[in-house]
Amino acid sequence: MATAGKVIKCKAAVAWEPNKPLVIEEIEVAPPQKNEIRIKVAASGMCHSDLYYLFEAKNSAGFPIVLGHEGAGVVESVGPGVTEFKPGDKVIPLGAYRCGECRLCKNPETNMCEKCWSNIESAQMSSSDTRFSCRGKPVLQFVGTSTFSEYTVLNQIAITKIHPDARLDRVCLFACSFCTGYGAAVNTAKVCAALKVQPGSVCAVFGMGAVGLAAVMGCKSAGASRIIAVDINEEKFEKAKIFGATDFVNPKAHQKPISEVLIEMTNGGVDYSLECVGDVTVMRSALESVVKGWGVAVIVGWNNVEDVSTRPVQLIAGRTLKGSMFGGYIGKESIPKLVLDHMAGRLNLDEFVTHTVKMDKINDVVELMKKGKCIRAIINISK
Repeated sequence: MATAGKVIKCKAAVAWEPNKPLVIEEIEVAPPQKNEIRIKVAASGMCHSDLYYLFEAKNSAGFPIVLGHEGAGVVESVGPGVTEFKPGDKVIPLGAYRCGECRLCKNPETNMCEKCWSNIESAQMSSSDTRFSCRGKPVLQFVGTSTFSEYTVLNQIAITKIHPDARLDRVCLFACSFCTGYGAAVNTAKVCAALKVQPGSVCAVFGMGAVGLAAVMGCKSAGASRIIAVDINEEKFEKAKIFGATDFVNPKAHQKPISEVLIEMTNGGVDYSLECVGDVTVMRSALESVVKGWGVAVIVGWNNVEDVSTRPVQLIAGRTLKGSMFGGYIGKESIPKLVLDHMAGRLNLDEFVTHTVKMDKINDVVELMKKGKCIRAIINISK
């Protein structure tokens, strides 16, 4: 392409400081270096993790930054050493990637990696090494991706190639929300960070955002006999029903703790609970809602600023508390297969999308998410 090897000037939504609106700026995107790829981003979802970083992470040093990590696009150019990708390939950037060489990558029990941002700079949620600049200042790349920019640069280990006919404004959801929720329910026991729901199980899913709805969908796919959707926004229950929820509980409609409500509803507690909110109080409720002896609670929602607490007797009684990163999926291998499942009609992504906007309306999406008025908004980043 004509832009290969050159600095590209393009639009991006820049977060200059915490708790402030994003600003549409012209930024400069450097050419890809060794083993790197520059992508033209077509579409991106906005995830709770983006809002978490902007409003809750309490890390003023991690700014300015371009957020966004749930995107899809097309390869614009490649740097030296890249042989797997070529300009024109449709790709999905990976916020959870693997080097294939470290101790974690060589262990089949996890999808984690020692070189991933989540292990190196988890508080900042980005590397200090960036290809972005604006007004003469370096701009960080959120989880190494930054899909709220028309162009972005990533290492080739953080990208997966997908089918050339894939619809980018739908399959971008595989970059985060769908895999994170769905994978937490259906992945095989080979990945210990993921929960495998057994046929006939009773499940509770806390939080009916895109991740929670994907978890509901996963529980149904795994054969759960009863799936209880838990959310304080009852407007989301109709959508949860479409994805497979059988029961609906609003914690604010009860005088007693939600864990007690679920224990009474299920004769002692659910078999599995999935916390898809990122709230430590909800995490405790998820644990205390599962049955003694074998109940498993899985933390799916991201939170790195608060501690989870519970009484030891909750665990002594045989309950298990575990976490799930990106649903246990190894993105480079799994996402292309999920894209094919979607294209074949086996995975419905349309029901997740409640809003579609251009990038200049991105702050409207922020407000919709803060008020719980959308499941997933797709932001059209570039043509």
